[in-house]
Amino acid sequence: MNPAPLPALSHAWPLPSRPRPIVIIGAGGIVNDAHLPAYRKAGFPVAGIFDIDAARAQAAARKFSIPQVFAALEEAAAQPGVVFDLAVPPERTFGVLEQLPSGAAVLMQKPMGTDLEEARRIRRLCRDRKLTAAVNFQLRFSPMMLAMRDAVAKGLLGPILDLEVRLNLRTAWELFPFLKKLDRVEIQVHSIHYLDWIRSLLGEPRGVYARTLPHPSFPSLKSTRSSIILDYGEAVRCCLSLNHHFEFGPKHEAAAVTVQGSKGAGIITLGLLLNYPDGKPETVELITDGSEWTQVPIEGRWFPHGFIGRMANVQRFAAGEDAELIASVEDAFKTMALVEACYQSSASGGTPIPE
Repeated sequence: MNPAPLPALSHAWPLPSRPRPIVIIGAGGIVNDAHLPAYRKAGFPVAGIFDIDAARAQAAARKFSIPQVFAALEEAAAQPGVVFDLAVPPERTFGVLEQLPSGAAVLMQKPMGTDLEEARRIRRLCRDRKLTAAVNFQLRFSPMMLAMRDAVAKGLLGPILDLEVRLNLRTAWELFPFLKKLDRVEIQVHSIHYLDWIRSLLGEPRGVYARTLPHPSFPSLKSTRSSIILDYGEAVRCCLSLNHHFEFGPKHEAAAVTVQGSKGAGIITLGLLLNYPDGKPETVELITDGSEWTQVPIEGRWFPHGFIGRMANVQRFAAGEDAELIASVEDAFKTMALVEACYQSSASGGTPIPE
């Protein structure tokens, strides 16, 4: 008896029918490596760019044929009928948002401010100014995560019983010198993506147990390794094991997400993180009742396709083509609250061993 084939799974977000021009505020590495390549690939028009380092903005404009480099933030913020793409350090997000016109559509880089109190201020500002605002949690929009979400929605795995994220690799922290200034690194800058995606799949956890710590090979960074358990009661085991300092070659490196249900399972390979920034293939494999392990056909990668889908949803929601703004500031605030709980748990320490 031949195993049943898997149904086709959706792995791309639909594009807006009439994309608005984009004004980018910030011209750092992530803009050049992900935002602009994504928008060029999708055909999204970029009207202009601003950065406090004018030379950096001009270099990005030349590389990606952007027609205008704004001389001041006020000039960029005055552009009508655009989507504002904020790619600034988290401590500057609130100040930039204050400059945008009421009712503007805006996509802001994660995290949503420096901590939960800053996220609260950002949420209040967005409410007061009636901004159509979302946070750039683009992992949700990567082809591999969209395919997994569709598999769960189609019931291929049954009710989820187990979810695990495991990293055992060497992250090139030296590529991100700005991290040296931050009091919070691994969870707030990196694993926030997994926490946000898990929330989108499993909902809100009851609580969290976490420990995040530094590594002697990068003494200038506050934390680069984490262990996290999310409490979803007795129904679901959910844990994250995140070691960014496996220094012993690629043979035993790992970057994987495993989702197990009552009738099937899925394994995602986070290929971008293996040999970053070039990466390795990203894959999704599934098994369900009546099937064998099957690699799901997907096109695209986390970078740049996750950024395409993220901007597409903002554009489509602003135009009335999408009913929901994914990872809006209201929803992203809950991810920031989960991040805050992780740091509080880590600071409080484990349960002492009884005498």
